[in-house]
Amino acid sequence: MKGLKKSIAVCLAMALTLAAFTGCGASKTESGSATDNTQTEDGKKTFIFGDTTFNAENEEANIDPHDTYCGWACIRYGVGETLFKFNDNMELEPWVAESFENVDELTWKVVIKDGVTFSNGKAVDAAAVKACIENLVAVHERAAGDLAIDTIEADGQTLTLKTTTPKPTLMNYLCDPYGCVIDVEAGNADGIVVGTGPFVCTELVTSDHLNLVKNENYWNGEVKIDEATVLTISDGDTLALALQNGDIDAAYGMAYANYPLFENDDYVFTGTPTSRAFFCQMNYNSPVIKDDAVRKALAMGIDKEGFVETLLNGYGYVGIGAFPENFTFGGDVVKTESYDPEAAKALLEEAGWVDSDGDGIREKDGKTLTIRWISYPSRQELPLLAESAQATLKDIGFDIQLNVTADHGTIVAEKDQWDVYAAAFVTCGIGDPMYFFTTHCLDDSSKNRGGYHSDAIQELADEMNATFDASERSDIAIKMQQEILDDNAFIFCSFLRMSMIMKSNVTGLEAHPSDYYEFTADLDIE
Repeated sequence: MKGLKKSIAVCLAMALTLAAFTGCGASKTESGSATDNTQTEDGKKTFIFGDTTFNAENEEANIDPHDTYCGWACIRYGVGETLFKFNDNMELEPWVAESFENVDELTWKVVIKDGVTFSNGKAVDAAAVKACIENLVAVHERAAGDLAIDTIEADGQTLTLKTTTPKPTLMNYLCDPYGCVIDVEAGNADGIVVGTGPFVCTELVTSDHLNLVKNENYWNGEVKIDEATVLTISDGDTLALALQNGDIDAAYGMAYANYPLFENDDYVFTGTPTSRAFFCQMNYNSPVIKDDAVRKALAMGIDKEGFVETLLNGYGYVGIGAFPENFTFGGDVVKTESYDPEAAKALLEEAGWVDSDGDGIREKDGKTLTIRWISYPSRQELPLLAESAQATLKDIGFDIQLNVTADHGTIVAEKDQWDVYAAAFVTCGIGDPMYFFTTHCLDDSSKNRGGYHSDAIQELADEMNATFDASERSDIAIKMQQEILDDNAFIFCSFLRMSMIMKSNVTGLEAHPSDYYEFTADLDIE
């Protein structure tokens, strides 16, 4: 692996030197043959994947699903699988489990499939799943709150779960990447776990690389790729060069400006709309953000359409509320502020924010209208959003101080160090709207970084948690969205069209609306 990394680094350095003379464009010949480097000398099929997001910055330091958001890497790279999974319509279908029954509002029975094994050959039964879930809720605060497990009983292949409160979407929550079924008895040395998926992790270096081999004991078909490597390549231009030069076979997180380089017969795109929102969260601990007029002016001063069409080259969808339009509770079923810089100026003037010294920045009571905007670079859209917002808000009279850093988590943990936090989040990752509100909008939400509180939201959340009917849940979700939009507590700028780009000889790598499933047994290089 060290040799591979060194080889890639040398190739990229040479490519960068060459680019200085030839420019960024590449012909089909320069982009590399789709059949390069697909087999090792011993005839094994190898696959190399470049990803901008597999790093500690995104809370993916390893592949242990019981550690923060590391389950995303576990499920994406084919190490772990959940009891159920989502189809393309974000509806539940069997995976490790074959069925479930909602016995009463507190009790669920889940039947585990016969014949499922961990990659170490150990059979997966209800007792193994029980041990996995018990460990999960013991060490993972978010999962413990989501699942509200009271007791778990195991009998052969039947698992009985009782919750402390009604959990209408318990099965959905178990599809969260933290729900990957792992053999907890096998341990998690160096963040490596034993799952049921088509691949086995053999080496992991945080924010650098992950080595995988095929699971010889895979229960659900023959795995076509013998060895795979995930490389963390945080820089978008470096990622593009790696794919052009044949150093990687596929890429996730490619900069939109580089898409035209791969719009030829040597490459294939796979993409799908997702509920991954790029949004701004207000810090209610900040005196300037507590001003209702300031929050509203911020919402009116961000040109969402321009951001999507110009900076994202149309590869995205303008946001209104927390969910995109393909959900019954998403899109224009709610209303928010539209881009209106003149109205924003008038609003600020009325609130006492005026430019008294003619420098273009407004002041009030001797304090300038300064906004400390925190974000991070590993999601390529976020630096672009920051620059776009800085430009349009400056015209209104804001002084936007940008800090786009991998150390964003440390900064937002300090309540007096920021005003606006721009982030990316899959708002409907379990196919149900409560997911976003639970994580971001309640008093005890793990990602309510700005201390937002709403009596109405708290009451609606209680109502949602006791409601099993999907249509009624949709109606409540619409009300909850409208509350946070009326408060201008969040500004939803756009939604991701998730895309991966691969050599034309790569098959079986498909984008999914959940943004979860990537490496499967069907992944192949022809």
